[in-house]
Amino acid sequence: MLKNVGIIGFGSYLPFSRIKISEIASVWRKEEKVIEDSLGITEKTVASLDEDTVTMGVEAGRNALLMAKIDPEEISAIYVGSESHPYAVNPSATIIGEALGMGTNYLAADLEFACKAATAGMQALAGLLETGLINYGLVIGADAAQAKPHDILEYTAASGAVAFILGNKKQDFLVEILDFTSFSSDTPDFWRRDGIPYPSHQGRFSGEPAYFAHV
Repeated sequence: MLKNVGIIGFGSYLPFSRIKISEIASVWRKEEKVIEDSLGITEKTVASLDEDTVTMGVEAGRNALLMAKIDPEEISAIYVGSESHPYAVNPSATIIGEALGMGTNYLAADLEFACKAATAGMQALAGLLETGLINYGLVIGADAAQAKPHDILEYTAASGAVAFILGNKKQDFLVEILDFTSFSSDTPDFWRRDGIPYPSHQGRFSGEPAYFAHV
């Protein structure tokens, strides 16, 4: 049970560009309405040529700082979760920290975990905040679309970023985090090997043994 951890600011960023699901379906000569109805979406965001996980993370972080109304140099830790970090070696977290004006006295780390790296970052920050090792921490989740042509992910893998600033002063809380739990498994339903541009997935593992088993 946590006693002194809460969200004091949050922000998001979505690229301006969009592509309609019907346009993608039309290129592959698929039934547009069938695809839209089965997925429940009609369009997705598309990052511009000069946008990536870092640039979108910076924009989301700036919006979170505007809400939190704190000096960026008060943030003592930053975690950036993504499946599409622009560099294999060179942390997104420090690039974003520099752009946000966080100075140099902060812990920084990049996290990777299909679809949940940012929530893992929130849990890591909670421990630092609860023990009083830091007073403010920033976690960012960001991704740029990754999907091989003619794959089902091409319809849904989009781009965007969200940022949360966590603190340990109750008077600043927008939302208090009371507790959390974890459920982790090695389920081979989704992966991307080093050097491979697009992720792979096995639909037969994504139902009962994966998603439904976890939720």
